[in-house]
Amino acid sequence: MAKRKTKFVCQECGYESAKWMGKCPGCNNWNSFVEETEITGKQSRHTFSGISSAGSKPEKITSIESRDEPRITTNLNELNRVLGGGVVPGSLVLIGGDPGIGKSTLLLQVSSQLAEKQLPVLYISGEESTRQTKLRADRLGVSSDLLYVLSETNLLTITNHIDHLKPSLVIIDSIQTIYREEVTSAPGSVSQVRECTSELMRIAKTTGVPIFIVGHVTKEGAIAGPRLLEHMVDTVLYFEGERHHTYRILRGVKNRFGSTNEMGIFEMKEEGLREVLNPSEIFLEERSQGTAGSTVVASMEGTRPVLVEIQALVSPSSFGNPRRMATGIDHNRVSLLMAVLEKRVGLMLQNQDAYIKVAGGVKLDEPAIDLATAVSIASSFRDIPTRPDDIFIGEVGLTGEIRRVSRIEQRVQEARKLGFKRVICPQNNLEGWTIPKDISVIGVKTIQEALDIAIPR
Repeated sequence: MAKRKTKFVCQECGYESAKWMGKCPGCNNWNSFVEETEITGKQSRHTFSGISSAGSKPEKITSIESRDEPRITTNLNELNRVLGGGVVPGSLVLIGGDPGIGKSTLLLQVSSQLAEKQLPVLYISGEESTRQTKLRADRLGVSSDLLYVLSETNLLTITNHIDHLKPSLVIIDSIQTIYREEVTSAPGSVSQVRECTSELMRIAKTTGVPIFIVGHVTKEGAIAGPRLLEHMVDTVLYFEGERHHTYRILRGVKNRFGSTNEMGIFEMKEEGLREVLNPSEIFLEERSQGTAGSTVVASMEGTRPVLVEIQALVSPSSFGNPRRMATGIDHNRVSLLMAVLEKRVGLMLQNQDAYIKVAGGVKLDEPAIDLATAVSIASSFRDIPTRPDDIFIGEVGLTGEIRRVSRIEQRVQEARKLGFKRVICPQNNLEGWTIPKDISVIGVKTIQEALDIAIPR
């Protein structure tokens, strides 16, 4: 006989407790426990089966045949790059992003493109009716006989439709609306999200059908639900960007079938998302010439170099504690670089407000942006502009040294392609490769040398 058991589950991290607690000991969040009823016994999970079968047995890794799985490619090369070359059969992909950012629009466009290639696609919407989905499809110009739309939230019904239709791609929009009848908690709870994702993973692995899952995000920007959700799926994608701006960034943070930290850039149009083929030109098209505090850095986003403008505004502070604000760069990194400039170069920045921004809404987190950020701060402080055809690449150490960075050849080639004439980079990066003839590459060892070249007094 099945028995009912009451427990309290944290909706942020999935921590379970026999009694209610105000503060979760797992993630330290307050008022996150919700009462749930669990059915235990033989009848609790009789409907669904696991990935393994009764006849499975261990195999020697040397006897397993290795073969390249053919990927399903879309017409959006930016999406193919982030996925590692296309959609892998049997993969489970999680896409998260703010409301209204364009997740459903992107997936509906992908569904239409694959349906036009004679691949049946099942689009399951738990938030919209089929008529509402049709209205959005008409706006995007999506129409195909092989694109099937289903408005359903019961996982058992969804599983039956997948078994009957046998599609080449399944899209779940969104996982927070799907529920299993055996789990008594509300849809979107930790238990429901975990159990539904586990069943979808079983379907993907046993049938070879790739499944895309849309996930809601919290106010901090992380995907809602237990952290286990990101560990269960094969690929985790974040759709970033401001809702009131046209550019969207699709960033891969986990990928079992390709490199992580890849980035795809799209532009939101009235008729849907359009990929940006050359993002460096987009990020630099509105750059002002001859303005102090503006520099350009060649940053690596996965395997692609992207040229981005870094802007700095340094002004005397009117308060006892000067302000330090950063957009697109870690705030702590800005404070560190300002301390290095004050200690190693002699710039008196302790009574100056500093505002740093990465133009275009991009978030940069690699060490190679240190030199460009430091030069832009010094340029604004001295009110001396840098040359508009200069590129700055390098990591800045606490002693003021400029440290080696990776993939210097690709960064320089991207700068040369966009017409830049000088690259200021670490001295140790000049060895082992051939410098192009139509661009000057200057190696520096310290931040003082870089400033003497970039903004001479």
